[in-house]
Amino acid sequence: MSALGELRQLKDSKGSRGDGKTAFWFLLPWFIGLFAVTAGPMLASLGLSFTKYNLLQPPTFVGLQNFVRMFSDERLLHSLGVTFTYVLVSVPLQLALALGLAVLLDRGVRGLSFYRSVYYLPSLIGGSVAIAVLWRTVFGVEGLVNQFLAIFGIQGQGWISSPDSAIWTLIILNVWTFGAPMVIFLAGLRQIPVSLYEAASVDGASKFRQFFSITLPLLSPIIFFNLVLQLIHSFQSFTQAFVVSGGTGGPADSTLLFSLYLYQRGFRAFDMGYASALAWLLVVIIGAFTALNFWASKYWVFYDD
Repeated sequence: MSALGELRQLKDSKGSRGDGKTAFWFLLPWFIGLFAVTAGPMLASLGLSFTKYNLLQPPTFVGLQNFVRMFSDERLLHSLGVTFTYVLVSVPLQLALALGLAVLLDRGVRGLSFYRSVYYLPSLIGGSVAIAVLWRTVFGVEGLVNQFLAIFGIQGQGWISSPDSAIWTLIILNVWTFGAPMVIFLAGLRQIPVSLYEAASVDGASKFRQFFSITLPLLSPIIFFNLVLQLIHSFQSFTQAFVVSGGTGGPADSTLLFSLYLYQRGFRAFDMGYASALAWLLVVIIGAFTALNFWASKYWVFYDD
């Protein structure tokens, strides 16, 4: 190799090392946030889950007592039932609505950018305190829902104050925040080649058949992605249940989502050790549902390769 070639190689290697240092400095704030804001508190909560800690006195090690206690905690078991109902009903409905609207918008509606922004808006504000307060008013005794039913001569009720219907108001609120998965679905639909639909039409396939034979199989990776994200998000829902029920999970614990019960144990009963154990139970539940989805995906998710 000539001297000129060696000099160029030396410059290239120095440039590569320089690029690595630059990347490190750009990533440094993220690493600080990861260890100081996420990983650090998670490890601390794991340690506290083996202790009895009331925030006022030093934690006392109790071993697996907090985890054994879960099996006899009736409110915990009830909150798990409420949470599973909330997640397993609202997530499929939310994704179905998001996919349906995405298919309609993909047909070339005028003002697509406007509709896309309007439909995405609920995802931005749906988890806010203001919307939860508004939801509590809409489904109140004199709310808009009962006013609408009165037009048809139907006697309304206090949807929030009834144990039979309170959780369904939260489910409707979660379904209403369909904007984020809808935008992702719309992006996925734009990637499906139009030639496939044209060939199917030539073969005499109806729109219904095209949807189930072309759209759904090719969109299955996007459906899987949205399903995992929305499951994780729904299991972590807290604000809506807290505001609508006034932080009690009522009436009769009908809106006692798992995250709300965790909050009550940690910051109302000052049972932080048990609350930390509950937090890790939630991690295990979310991890189990995510792993189940990944396992099942090999039967219904189709990739190009």
